[in-house]
Amino acid sequence: MTASPLSSAALWRLGPVPVSEAVAVTWLMMVVLAGATAWMKSRLRLRPSRWQCAVELVVEAVDAQIRDTMQTEPQRYRAFIGTLFLYILFANWSGLLPGIEAPTACLETDIALALLVFAAVAIFGVRASGWRGYLAGFARPSPILLPLNFVESLTRTFSLFVRLFGNVMAGAFVVGIVLSLAGLLVPIPLMALELLTGAVQAYIFSVLAMVFIGGAVGEAGRRGSAQAPPPDATRRIRR
Repeated sequence: MTASPLSSAALWRLGPVPVSEAVAVTWLMMVVLAGATAWMKSRLRLRPSRWQCAVELVVEAVDAQIRDTMQTEPQRYRAFIGTLFLYILFANWSGLLPGIEAPTACLETDIALALLVFAAVAIFGVRASGWRGYLAGFARPSPILLPLNFVESLTRTFSLFVRLFGNVMAGAFVVGIVLSLAGLLVPIPLMALELLTGAVQAYIFSVLAMVFIGGAVGEAGRRGSAQAPPPDATRRIRR
């Protein structure tokens, strides 16, 4: 009997807590990414090497995307968005390694990622406008819409993990079926396509996270700019 794609078997247990393959691969990715980050940080130079130029290019691309999508400076959001993108990217690509199932092909992983975005929207929104301002945003443009706005925040979180899970699982099924029927060499073009698809899915998930966070903090920024006096008025007040 074939296991359901919605279930994940435990590889081992830490006391009463089962550890699935998705969790084990995620831990391994965390160790590798953290170790690579520490190694690269210790070798930063004023005259950058090729790998440092490549890393700086990725950081600049993330910063540019945050500026374009959220219309704000990226310093506050770079760590979260960059980490989210890199994890999903390498998690998607890990499924192409023999004997490894991509963590993003596990429903629990995708739900956890979507909940992280949901929590980040609330945290950044509260930082930008305070608890009262953030909660008051659900009542705009009319208090009648408060339940609908709250349901919308839940449904878009639901759509995040469903989209990611569906695309990654579909790709894994296609590559697995072709691999079982045609041997090792024929699926190579499909695996190359999966590399592109994995990158696109990581990009889409990260951009949607930026859109949701930008929507939560944008209202506070607009209120702040509307309340701030123009520069000429400020100079007149000082005089």
